[in-house]
Formats: sequence, C-alpha cells, structure tokens
Amino acid sequence: MSTGPGADSAPVHKPTSTRRGGGSPKGTFSSLSIRNYRLFFTGAIVSNTGTWMARITQDWLVLSLTGSAAAVGITTALQFLPMLLFGLYGGVIADRYPKRRLLLVSQAALGLCGLALAVLTLSGQVQVWHVYLIAFLLGMVTVVDNPARQSFVSEMVGPDQLRNAVSLNSANFQSARLVGPAVAGVLIAGVGSGWAFLINGLSFLAPLAALWLMRTNELHRVERAPRGKGQLREGLRYVAGRPDLIWPIVLVGFIGTFGFNFPIWLTAFSEEVFHVGAGTYGFLNTLMAAGSLAGALLAARRGSTRLRMLVVAAGVFGVLEIAAALSPSFWLFALLLVPIGMIGLTVNITANSAVQMATDPAMRGRVMSLYMMVFAGGTPIGAPLLGWVTDTYGPRVGFATGGLVSLAAAAVIGLVLARIGNLRVAMGWRGGHPSVRFVPRATPERLATAA
Repeated sequence: MSTGPGADSAPVHKPTSTRRGGGSPKGTFSSLSIRNYRLFFTGAIVSNTGTWMARITQDWLVLSLTGSAAAVGITTALQFLPMLLFGLYGGVIADRYPKRRLLLVSQAALGLCGLALAVLTLSGQVQVWHVYLIAFLLGMVTVVDNPARQSFVSEMVGPDQLRNAVSLNSANFQSARLVGPAVAGVLIAGVGSGWAFLINGLSFLAPLAALWLMRTNELHRVERAPRGKGQLREGLRYVAGRPDLIWPIVLVGFIGTFGFNFPIWLTAFSEEVFHVGAGTYGFLNTLMAAGSLAGALLAARRGSTRLRMLVVAAGVFGVLEIAAALSPSFWLFALLLVPIGMIGLTVNITANSAVQMATDPAMRGRVMSLYMMVFAGGTPIGAPLLGWVTDTYGPRVGFATGGLVSLAAAAVIGLVLARIGNLRVAMGWRGGHPSVRFVPRATPERLATAA
C-alpha cells in the first residue's frame, strides 16, 4: 500500500510470503515458478506475436488503401473508442464475474475478429470500412478483456509476485513485438497481408488452451463484487479520494493520448521522410520493441515503485520524442527508438504496478478499467488529432507535438505531486552533472530541529 500521497511516495511492494507452496522466490523471472502463471505467460507469447503481426499489417493495409496517415489514426481511434465509452463498465463486469471465464470468452472473440479480417483480405474483398468495423469490434471485446486480464494476474500469483508478474507481462508483450513486426514485414512483402491476419486469428488458440489447463484450486481467492447499483460510482469515488492513484492515472492519460501514437508517426516517417518500404517499417518497430523489452526486464528486477521515477521517466520520454522528431538522418532516428521504447515501457509499468499494488483487491477491476480507459481511451482523441497534424504540418511536427505534451504533463503533474507531498524541487550539481530532486519543504519544525 502507499506510504503517502507525495511525489516521492508510492506503493512499495514488500513480499509477505503468501504464495502457495512457501516463500516468495527472488529474481527477474520468479513469478514463472507458479504453474498457472507459467501457462498464462506461454499462451500470451503466441497470441501477442500474432497481435503485433496484425497491428503492423493493419496499419500498412490502411495506408495502402488510403494513402493517408489520418486514416491510420482513425483506425487506431476506432479500436480504442469503446474503451473510452464503456471502459468503466468493463471494470464492473471484471469485478463481478470469474475472470478466467471472462477471458475464455474474450480471447475466443478476439480470435474470431482476426479470422474475419483474414477472410476478407485473402478473398480480395477488403475495403477500408471493413478494417474500421473490425477495429471497433476488437475494441468492444477489449473493454472486458483488459480489466479482466490485468486483475487476473493477482489471482494467479498473489501479492508476493504481483509486481514481478506485471513486469513480465510487459516483457512478454514486447518480446512478441520483436518478432511480430519483422514477420509481418516479410509476409506483407512476400505473400500479402491476409496471411498475417490468419496467423493472428489462429494464435488465440494458445491462450485459450492455457486458460483451460489452469488448476482453479491454485488460484488466489478474491472476493467478487455482488450485483448492485452504484458500483461504477463507488469505483470513481475510491480513486478520487486517493492522490496516489489519481495522479499516476492522469499522467499516463496524457502520455497514452499524445505520446504513444507510434503507428501514425512510424508509417509517416517511413513513407514521407525516409522513403522506405514495409520491411524497414517493421525493422523500426522491432528496434522500439527491443528497447521496450529491456525496460520491462529492468522493471522486473526492481523491488519497489516510486512516483518520482514515474514523473522523471515521463519527462525523459518527452525529450527523447522531440529529439527523434528532429533527427536529420535515418539511423539516428532509428537508434533513438530504442531508448524511447525503454523509457516508454518504464512509464507504463511503473504506473501500472503502482496503481495495482495500491488498490484494494475487490476494487482492482474497476480501478484498472479506469486506468486502461484513460491510458488507451484517449487514443480516439489523440490519434485523429495528431494524424491531422502529421498530414498537415509533416511527420516531424506531429512527433514533436506528442513529445512536447508528454514533457509538459510530466512537469505539471510532478509539481502537483510535490505540492501534495509538501515537497519542493531542488536543482543543483551532483557528481559533476545537473541534478533535479524532490526534497522536503522547510517547515518550522524542521527549521527548529536544524537549529
């Protein structure tokens, strides 16, 4: 639980040795010692690889059909619009029903959407409105799938391993991102987009099998919310009264809305700035994934989560995006994608684990649905807006805009958290380089003590 609301305080996870079978093992991959989570992790590797193949292929297909970065933004927006509209209701459902059963249904539905797009593409009948419709349907399924999947992690591993498992989930997703875009680029160039969509649809058989094979008696029991009125308002009131929850959620909202529009920017830079093909576009995504994987593995080794790290990482993320937008050469742009991926993943994992570990288990589905609604639900606003900026003023201006908003959000929210925690910003030199820290404000009591 949080030790306080200030910028330097956040949920600090301390193992309590409640894992079934004994104490909590240490190490980067410690949560994989739990059978149910190991099954979940293995199935997710397969489906995540297919998902990344489909994402890259979908963006390239839309760009091929329309020639517009804004159309790519619209596709992305439609996929995340349901999260903005209905995300909180998905959290209520996740808190009310068994999460494993919800995931069996949602993962099957995601697979069917992938197969539908494969059939349309392989038959040569695909049109851009088909892609828009399936993107929206995927978003509708994700409304329930996301909070159920996020909060199900604690039922598989318990409180001892929650932070490690959250980090490994991100590492899993980013490992797939290393493979998926590269395979998608080869398939697009070699046999066409339809086969990538087909592989994605079939890949969901893996998580379905993993969920089916789990031992339900080894899951950590979590009290489910009973049916009743006012549960949505209850969740909102719970978050509103917790500064250590609401401000990380606000920050990732700005980062997710304006700073994570990489499908728009990477396709635009590939086409309009560097004039490269689908294979190189996949390579750029792979570089970013390599950085993201490194960030996830580093996060898995850390034993605590502090909001100070979240604010600093968000600021660095904005600066790196601005630097990439101004890069004069392809290779400098490409190399900057590695630290952008690493720091961006650090922001996501730090906020995610801080929010999860500070939340009461009975409220976790609703809180995580709000987290995902703010993080991903802002995309319907940010993606078309930044797609328009990119089309109108060029890819460099579009990318720099996302970085500037991220940097400004980190600065403002960092100052807000410092004020709440009675901290101040101290700037100076440490070890021969500039240093920015949050330190306690001087109070009469502290001054008297110092005297």
